[in-house]
Amino acid sequence: MKSIMEQARNGVTPLITNAAKKEGVSEEFVRNGVASGRIVIPCNPIHDPVPCAIGEGMSVKVNVNIGTSRDMPSVDTELEKLSVALRYGADALMDLSTGGDIDIIRRTIISKCNVIVGTVPIYQTGLTAARRNAIVDMTEDDLFSGFETHAKDGVDFMTVHCGITKESVRWLRGSGRKTDVVSRGGSFLTAWILHNDRENPLYENFDYLLELAKKYEVTLSLGDGFRPGCIHDATDAAQLSELMTLGRLVKRCRAAGVQSMVEGPGHVPLNDVPANMRIQKTLCDGAPFYVLGPLVTDIAPGYDHIVGAIGGAVAAQNGADFLCYLTPAEHLSLPDVDDVREGLIASKIAAHVGDLCRLGNMERDNAMAGARRALDWNAMFDIALDPDKARKYRERGCTEQKDGCSMCGDVCAIKIVDRYLKRE
Repeated sequence: MKSIMEQARNGVTPLITNAAKKEGVSEEFVRNGVASGRIVIPCNPIHDPVPCAIGEGMSVKVNVNIGTSRDMPSVDTELEKLSVALRYGADALMDLSTGGDIDIIRRTIISKCNVIVGTVPIYQTGLTAARRNAIVDMTEDDLFSGFETHAKDGVDFMTVHCGITKESVRWLRGSGRKTDVVSRGGSFLTAWILHNDRENPLYENFDYLLELAKKYEVTLSLGDGFRPGCIHDATDAAQLSELMTLGRLVKRCRAAGVQSMVEGPGHVPLNDVPANMRIQKTLCDGAPFYVLGPLVTDIAPGYDHIVGAIGGAVAAQNGADFLCYLTPAEHLSLPDVDDVREGLIASKIAAHVGDLCRLGNMERDNAMAGARRALDWNAMFDIALDPDKARKYRERGCTEQKDGCSMCGDVCAIKIVDRYLKRE
């Protein structure tokens, strides 16, 4: 059976029609994007999620990470997070579970989630090897069977760290990095390469990975195992050498009819964010770019959702297509339900700011302006990204002026000017 990309090269499909309608663009525009690889629509038919088009000319999408840990293995808690993520408009969800029965947790989440679902199979593979002996004892069969297990469960896109090679590990040595490798999957493979003195199986046997991805219609999210973990390390040789490898792998994905996107870049100073977006788009021939943050400072634990939203807005303005949210708990702990909501809203703000620059659609902002001009509070709540929080702040105020607020009371600027404008 032909893949989604191959079908797009032959004409418009129902999946493309649905995605185009959702985006408010022409079917032919989406078809051309999917056929060329500049747009992806992750959709494992086993899961069959709501169509989500990511890439050139599409609205910026936001992903929410959830998942258990060794210390917090409850699937019920993760399902609460899933419910909040869906309620507040997540476009995608990644299950990064590392505690409890990971297979059951993943299958449960997929069964309850109607948006696209992603995973990082090497997490489970590495943990399984560690329980036997050590992470560096993972085998090639372990890596590929882990990928296939997730694919059979219906995962729509998977992060695979194929760009970490023996050559790129050499770049890491003597690089002067302050944080070396902060990607969990990247650390697994770096340690594996150094311990075994062998090439990364995901790179060496990339053609087999493509066979599996095409068989199950899994979109490959080419992971940034050497993403900078602090702004000092941004845009260095290790990061760029991996990105150049990913650019070559993107071309191999397209030749095989497999959808792919590229991840990056982690911690980047704000003035370097536009250049990082341009470099990725150039080296990877316009492949959809999936970014974590970027985080534009390292000194705000507890507020990294804000740090990431600042970087995310600039990244989206300059070409990032898919934002991975950060929560206030980033670098500190597993996020709780409230952290998920706060992180998601912050990233949705960044995505919307990017869309205003990329697509120029001010309809929602203009509607909010009209509602504020009319002091129509219910309309404001309906338009707001987080209606519940807006209502909460409104209700905690106390004012005799029912159409005003407790900030201005009877000296409301809009009411004063409106009164005199109407007399003219």
